[in-house]
Amino acid sequence: MRALVLALLTVLLAACTQVPLAEPPPAAPEPTAQPEPSEIVVGVEDLGAGFNPHLLAHSSPLTTAVAALVLPSVFRPGADGVPQLDRTIATSAEVVSTDPFTVSYELNLEASWSTNTPIAAEDFVYLWEQMRADPGVADAAGYRMITDVRSRAGGKAVDVVFDAPYPAWQGLFSDLLPAHLLKDAPGSWIGATTGGLPASGGPFRIATVDPGRGEVVLARNDTYWDTPAVLDTLVLRRLDDAAMATGLAAGDVDVALAEADPAIRTALGGLSPVPRTQLAPLPTVTQLGLRSADGPLRDARARQGLAALLDREAIRLSVAPEALPADAFGLAPSEPGYAASAPEGAPARPDPIAAEQLLRSAGWTRDASGNWAADGGPVSLVIGSAAERTEDGRVARLVAAQLTAAGIDATAVESPAAQLFVQGSAPAGEITTTTAPTTTPPSSTPPATTAAAPTTAPPPDGGVAVDVIVGPRTVGAAPGTELASDYGCALPSAVVPEPPSTPTGFCFPALQLLLESLAAGSGEDDPTRFATAERVLWVQLPALPLFQPVSLVVSSPAADAATGIAPGPLTEGPLAGAARWGEPAR
Repeated sequence: MRALVLALLTVLLAACTQVPLAEPPPAAPEPTAQPEPSEIVVGVEDLGAGFNPHLLAHSSPLTTAVAALVLPSVFRPGADGVPQLDRTIATSAEVVSTDPFTVSYELNLEASWSTNTPIAAEDFVYLWEQMRADPGVADAAGYRMITDVRSRAGGKAVDVVFDAPYPAWQGLFSDLLPAHLLKDAPGSWIGATTGGLPASGGPFRIATVDPGRGEVVLARNDTYWDTPAVLDTLVLRRLDDAAMATGLAAGDVDVALAEADPAIRTALGGLSPVPRTQLAPLPTVTQLGLRSADGPLRDARARQGLAALLDREAIRLSVAPEALPADAFGLAPSEPGYAASAPEGAPARPDPIAAEQLLRSAGWTRDASGNWAADGGPVSLVIGSAAERTEDGRVARLVAAQLTAAGIDATAVESPAAQLFVQGSAPAGEITTTTAPTTTPPSSTPPATTAAAPTTAPPPDGGVAVDVIVGPRTVGAAPGTELASDYGCALPSAVVPEPPSTPTGFCFPALQLLLESLAAGSGEDDPTRFATAERVLWVQLPALPLFQPVSLVVSSPAADAATGIAPGPLTEGPLAGAARWGEPAR
């Protein structure tokens, strides 16, 4: 018995001291697939000439779209078009004094550029300085009324002082630019924004610009202080009509912003499922700027006679059949309150008999062959358009053809947009079939209908002055501001002693006081004052309005469901809400 107990104890002791078996190593976790970056591809007609939304040379649907997503604005248009304070940029903005008229801005302390530099007073100062003194800008009248921009609170508060009450002040300081990067950049804000924008103050940033591939990629701005964009990337890809339709059918393109014309509708006609299409007017009016400072068109009667030779409706139908006919100098056809102000006959309508009378009264003569002459020689007109704006080029060629058929030697030429809209000139080497137009007015006294204006110096770099400039006139701001910006005289001031003139050099002193009063809001409740300005402009004819271009917004059913894309506010366009878009189901 004792032996049995000892044996059992030995067994138990051995069991207690036995080394336990090692546990097997944990199984390696199954690799998880990383989600593909969310992306939407938008087909566009072209990439434009640059990305500065304040320059006429850079005006394009793509520039408008990029600015709305990348650049900060103190106010943005609401659903009803009324400006709404963007509190991601400014916590308050209000008039704090009427003598002098002063607006105070309190900036969001978190608002900063993607370089981690605060969005601050220096950005306000920079935009003001550029807009008041640089040529080729859009909607500058309000900025020219500013006499001082003062910084407070370490740059996070700004006081803006005006020389007169300016009720449209909420339209200022939109699309701010990064002063800390641009103020000393080579080429300033023209050269430095041609290939992109150096910093972002919005939910997206420009990641790449590839002109060769025809592609601009916007990526989520990871330094954005407010609600981040849902999408990782937004790809803007240059495509022709056929490629847009093919891409939409294959799912490689989600949204297309095409020029509204029969060609794109034909290309989309066979797609199934049928994409959604919406018309979106652009914030510009295509017009013919008529050089009035000197040359063959310095007399208002010559400008009227030229316009009376042109069939504007035929030009529109040939170039942009779905565009909206424009018959006013202020509001665009798509804007509330628009009304045609054009006279019943010439110069708004073609009238060869009236044209002959007007041109002869301006001193022009016709030879036995029916060709027009002035200033002792044949009239030779240069019709200029920006090389980056293909639609404008088609307009220029049609204008030249109509004038040539009427006995006026006219040549259509293309120039770099920055040269055309800043200098109003074309490269001399392109003018091979005509004699360069004279730039020296005759000694005779200008008629009463002609503005007294200094002779324009010859264009630099051997360029040739352009007599008719095909280009955009921006719309969407306050009507008084638009009129004063586009047709007011470039008057010197203590702040800007040598202001730039427009490329056409138009100045009609008798109209200046009325334009200034309209910019200051004096005519807001008096439509007759606007009507008076329109009537004078139709007589002086600094430009001939043609049409408001319209884009066709095309979206696949999946993209339509994921984005809810719409034409958007006039000044921001269909991509304005892209920060909230989701990725379409693939």
